Amino acid sequence: MKQYTIFIIIGVGVIGIMAAIFGFDVMKLSVATQDYALFVDPIIDKQSLFVTGRITIQNIGSQTLTNIHVNFGAGDTLDIKTLKSGQKIILSPPPGNPMEFVMINADHDVFVNKAYRELPKMVGMMGS
Repeated sequence: MKQYTIFIIIGVGVIGIMAAIFGFDVMKLSVATQDYALFVDPIIDKQSLFVTGRITIQNIGSQTLTNIHVNFGAGDTLDIKTLKSGQKIILSPPPGNPMEFVMINADHDVFVNKAYRELPKMVGMMGS
């Protein structure tokens, strides 16, 4: 009987340690490490009949970003007043935009410049 108790205590201890390690790892992903930071992901989707693009912008800093200026290229721009911490928006470039790159800057010296990336085509999916 004592052996089973020892194994249960050891098992509970191991599970507790693993939960703590994984919990801290997950918490690290959700806690902002900088005051002002942006995640930007421009995606282009080339279909046989049309081309679409979208830009995901997320404030991954701990503070609100202000005066966000989005430059889609080819003279197309968009101004956004604020983006709260953790807030995510998805934008589409204006019609006729060549969708080569996107440059985003905001107050507090935040600047991101990224080229569009194309998602891999999957067999059986539209456009593949």
